[in-house]
Amino acid sequence: MRGGQELGTDFSIAPFSRRIKTRVWSLDICQQDANCTMPDVIIAGPAGRLEGKYSPAKNPTAPLALVLHAHPMGGGHMDTPISVMLYEQFKNRDFSVLRFNFRGVGRSQGSYDQGLGELSDAATALDWAQAHNPNAQFCWVAGHSFGAWIGMQLLMRRPEIGGFTSVAPPTNMYDFSFLAPCPASGLIAHGDADAIVPLDEMERAMAKVRTQKGITIQTDVIKGASHLFTDHLEPLEKSVSTYLDWRLPQVEKERREQPAGSRR
Repeated sequence: MRGGQELGTDFSIAPFSRRIKTRVWSLDICQQDANCTMPDVIIAGPAGRLEGKYSPAKNPTAPLALVLHAHPMGGGHMDTPISVMLYEQFKNRDFSVLRFNFRGVGRSQGSYDQGLGELSDAATALDWAQAHNPNAQFCWVAGHSFGAWIGMQLLMRRPEIGGFTSVAPPTNMYDFSFLAPCPASGLIAHGDADAIVPLDEMERAMAKVRTQKGITIQTDVIKGASHLFTDHLEPLEKSVSTYLDWRLPQVEKERREQPAGSRR
């Protein structure tokens, strides 16, 4: 592929028993100038190419983050205000950060696959990011709505993920009992005016989630916010930023103190 770089040929997509072989290429296209730090990237996914935006960290050992957008059939894509806000939160903290379109969205190939294929897309995207950042301290996954559901499934399968940010997880549409127990601490931000996923539905579902020892799921309720956080993006951003500022130093300390073989 012109302008591409081959990064690998054999990636294991947990939890599937079969190994999905993909040949991963990066296509770095800066649409502004040669010093652009947010290139467009094309990733060879399980159902065809996945388009994304990627910002590399300056520090080769910096952590990396993966941002997952809302439901593909409901207008979700990688450039929604919430997806971009989450992306910028990690970029501003010098993470290597990737956001991408699930299959069938934008220039990503394939078609909606009820979440199973999208989980495979997310695993492939994380593989791609890790291939570019082999010395990353840890990973973080952030998602909105459907993307939060996919992200928390990925969390259960990938021990390198050290935390999560879930915005308006759709607990009344999907079963979250797979968090048994939840292996990493994280934030759930939810609006109290969410008509799609009512706050009490989310609280009831998450109250049933068990966690590993020392793991805490923090919930922040954004007053007046809907599912899309229209007119409430600023308080959502503040919630996410405050949590990251508090939690990230703890994760970094925990990772330094853990034996390499037991890291989650």
